[in-house]
Amino acid sequence: MQTIAERLQCARKGIEQATADAHRPPNSVQLLAVSKTKPVSDIMEAYEAGQRMFGENYVQEGVEKIQQLAHLGDIEWHMIGPLQSNKTKVVAEHFDWVHSVDREKIARRLNEQRPHYAAPLNVCIQVNIDNEDSKSGVTLPNVDALVHFIGTQPKLVLRGFMAIPKANPDPEEQHNTLTKLKELFDHYHTSLSNFDTLSVGMSSDMTQAIAHGSTMVRVGTAIFGERDYGTSA
Repeated sequence: MQTIAERLQCARKGIEQATADAHRPPNSVQLLAVSKTKPVSDIMEAYEAGQRMFGENYVQEGVEKIQQLAHLGDIEWHMIGPLQSNKTKVVAEHFDWVHSVDREKIARRLNEQRPHYAAPLNVCIQVNIDNEDSKSGVTLPNVDALVHFIGTQPKLVLRGFMAIPKANPDPEEQHNTLTKLKELFDHYHTSLSNFDTLSVGMSSDMTQAIAHGSTMVRVGTAIFGERDYGTSA
């Protein structure tokens, strides 16, 4: 059985190969290790293998890990799961990034609750790119209003978009979705400072996402193995 360090290295090599195949510059795609439901010991193994960016889906679980690993000052913590308004305060206090901002209320609360001593919170707007009822995210017609609202919030920095495309689409549908997302990203990337992140692609669709401009892939299972679905927060 491979170790976490070995699987992490395989993930990095996969990103490097996909980036090269897409004729993109080396190191233009970052790896976010999704550690939800996994113990602190697994995160430490990845950390010792050089990983510094970790993504959590559940607020309580993520905050507990952040507190346990507070002595490691160079870890970057990303909240990537859906965020309810009653959880914004603890997220604003502990995380470095939030990928799942999908409405003004969440953005406003994160801004108001970000501690005065902390750097501005990096945020991505979650876009419901396929307009699926089962998924969170702002629909395309409402993206522009949310982009402009976040731009008025002094304790937030809008870094880009996050999306979770449909699972197992046919290749043409996948291409169309990812192309549409890249075009949306490019529209704002050319006009907004700090807007540099397209967070799309997971273990199953990482290669296709990178071919369509992803700058950050969220990989969990391929690094940490199957998730423990008994964990909740």
